Amino acid sequence: MESLSEVALTEEERYRLLVDAITDYAIYMLDPDGRVSSWNPGAQRFKGYQAAEIIGEHFSRFYTDEDRATGLPARALRLAQTEGRFENEGWRVRKDGSRFWAHVIIDPIRSPSGGILGFAKVTRDLTERKAAELQLRDSEQQFQLLVQGVSDYAIYMLDPDGYITSWNSGARRIKGYESSEVVGSHFSRFYVEEDRAAGQPGKGLEIARREGRFEKEGIRQRKDGTRFWAHVIIDAIRDTSGNLIGFAKVTRDITEKVEAQQALNQAREDLFQAQKMEAIGQLTGGIAHDFNNLLMAVLGSLEILKKKLPDDPSMAPLLDNAIQGAERGVSLVQRMLTYSRKQNLNMSAVDVAQVVDGMMEFIQRAVGAEILLETRFPDRLPPVSTDPLQLETALLNLIVNARDAMPEGGRITVHADHMYESAEGGPGLGYVRLSVSDTGQGMDEETVQQATTPFFTTKGVGKGTGLGLSMVQGLAEQSGGRLMIESRAGEGTTISLVLPATEPEIPAETAVEPVDQNKPDLQQGPLTVLAVDDDALVLMNTSLMLEDLGHTVIEAYNGKDALDVLRSGREVDLVITDHSMPRMTGAELAEEIRVAWPSLPIVLATGYAELPAGNGRKWPMLSKPFTQDQLETAIVLAARNSLEQNL
Repeated sequence: MESLSEVALTEEERYRLLVDAITDYAIYMLDPDGRVSSWNPGAQRFKGYQAAEIIGEHFSRFYTDEDRATGLPARALRLAQTEGRFENEGWRVRKDGSRFWAHVIIDPIRSPSGGILGFAKVTRDLTERKAAELQLRDSEQQFQLLVQGVSDYAIYMLDPDGYITSWNSGARRIKGYESSEVVGSHFSRFYVEEDRAAGQPGKGLEIARREGRFEKEGIRQRKDGTRFWAHVIIDAIRDTSGNLIGFAKVTRDITEKVEAQQALNQAREDLFQAQKMEAIGQLTGGIAHDFNNLLMAVLGSLEILKKKLPDDPSMAPLLDNAIQGAERGVSLVQRMLTYSRKQNLNMSAVDVAQVVDGMMEFIQRAVGAEILLETRFPDRLPPVSTDPLQLETALLNLIVNARDAMPEGGRITVHADHMYESAEGGPGLGYVRLSVSDTGQGMDEETVQQATTPFFTTKGVGKGTGLGLSMVQGLAEQSGGRLMIESRAGEGTTISLVLPATEPEIPAETAVEPVDQNKPDLQQGPLTVLAVDDDALVLMNTSLMLEDLGHTVIEAYNGKDALDVLRSGREVDLVITDHSMPRMTGAELAEEIRVAWPSLPIVLATGYAELPAGNGRKWPMLSKPFTQDQLETAIVLAARNSLEQNL
C-alpha cells in the first residue's frame, strides 16, 4: 500500500486530489472578474457542465434571470472581497435549465501582498432539504431544523492509516484545534472514548476503503472536551492507478438539528401522555357518576330497610356490614371524581401548618411506633387556596403511602416552603409546596412515570385501590397547582403538593340576627314534593325516603315532565331535582321554575361537579349519594331560603 509520502505529492497536488475527491460539493475557483478558472467533479455533477464547457465563462450564468437582473452575482463578489466572505442560499440553474436550491460560499483568494487573485466558491445542492423545510414549516414550524452553512463544514485529509495531513478553517472552528496541533495525529482523537474502545474510527475507514464512501452520525469531541453531534462523510481518495492514497473527510455539526428532533419527540410524548390522562379522567368521571347513582339506591334502600326491620341481633350486623361496604364505595367514587377533577371543592384559605398540627395525633397512630414522624415548617407561610377536608385526605394518603414504603420502619418528614413564583411567571404570591418525605424503598424511573395513573399500585392485591396518588394529583390540579414526585430506587421518596398561595381570610364580625316573631315554624307538616330524576332506581329510592319522612311524592323522569306537573295546577310545596339529566339539566329546570314560580323551594342534587359557574350558589345543594338525614336538612334549608327571599 502506498502512502502520500511514497507518491511524493506536492502540497498543491494533495489539495487538488482532496477537491477532486469531493462529489457532494461543487468546489471551483473564479478569477477576479468572476470567470470560472477551475472545475471539480462535484461541480460537474451539480451544474451539468464539463470543465471544457465552463472554464473561462462567467459564473453568473448559474444564476436565475431574476438574480442577474438585481445584480446579485456582482454583489456577491463585492461582498466577498470587502467583507472577506459571502454566504447565501438561493435558486441556481443547471445546464439543462432546471433549477436547484443551493447553499453558496465565496471566499476571496489573496496574494501575500493582499491583492485579489480570485475567489474560491463552494456550492451544495440543498433542494431536498429545502422541500423538507417547506413541508416542516407548514406542520411543525416551531421545530424547523436550521442547517448550518458551508462555513460549518470541517474538510480535511487523512493518509491511508487515518493520520491527518491537512486542516481547513471550518475544521478549526468546529473542532477547536489549530492546524499545527492536529496535522500528523490520528483522527480518532475526535471520537469519544466509548467509540474508540469499540473500534469505530477503524471501522469507518475500512468501510470507506472497501465501498468508497462512509457516512454516519454520532457524537464527537472538541479540543475543550465538549461533545457535539456530527454528520460525517469519509471518501476514499485513489490515484489514477486506483491505489488508495488517503481519505477526504467532511464533518458537519448537527447538534441543533438533533436537539430539535429530540424536543419534537418529547413534545409528542408529552402530548400523548396528556391526551391519555385526559381520556382516563373523562372515563373515570363518567363511571363515578354512574356509581353514585347505584350507591344512592343501595345506601338509601339499606337505610330504609334498617329502620323498618324489627330489632334482630342476627340481622343487624349484616345490614351494618352492607352499609359500611356501600360507604366505602362512596369513598372510592369521591377519589375517582377528585382524580378526574370533577369533584366539588369548597375552596378557602387554608393554613397548611395548622392542618398538619391538627392531624398529628391521628397520623401518629396511623403510622405506628416503628415510624419516626417529623414536621418542619417555616415561621411565616402564606395560606393556600384549596379544600381543607380534601387536603387532609390527600395528606393522609401521602403519609400512608410513605408508611407502606418502610415495612421495617424509618422516618417520615412533613415539611413546607414558599415558592416565589406565579403561574404567569411574573410577580405574585407564588405557591406553597407541602411535601411528605420518607426514607423507604423509593421508586425507579418507570414506577415514577406510572405512579399517578389510576388503579396503578405497587401494593399487594387487596391492599390498595391505586387511586391515592391520582386523587392527590386531581386535588392539586383542581386547586390550580401541581403534583411533584422525586424518588430513586433505594433512596426514599418525596411527594409534594404545590398549591397556590393566597391572602388570609379576614373573619367576618358575628352579627346577632333578630328573632322574627312572625316567622313560621319550618318544622311544619308533610309537604308535597316533586322529585325529578332520569334514573328510575334513584328516583324510587328518593321517593321512599321522602315518604318515610311523611311527605307526599310526585315523580317525574325529566325536566319537561316536571314542568308539565307544575303547569297542570297540582299543588307542589318543594322540588328536588337531579342535575345531570338529558335535554334539560336540573339547573336549567330550576331556572325555568324560578321564573314561573319564584316562591317554590328547590333542592339541586348532584354527585358530579358539572354545574355551570355560579349556579350551585342559587339553590341548596345535595351531594349524591345522600342519606335521609341529609335529605331532610336540604329540605329545611330550601324552605328557609324560599321564605327569606319572599319576606
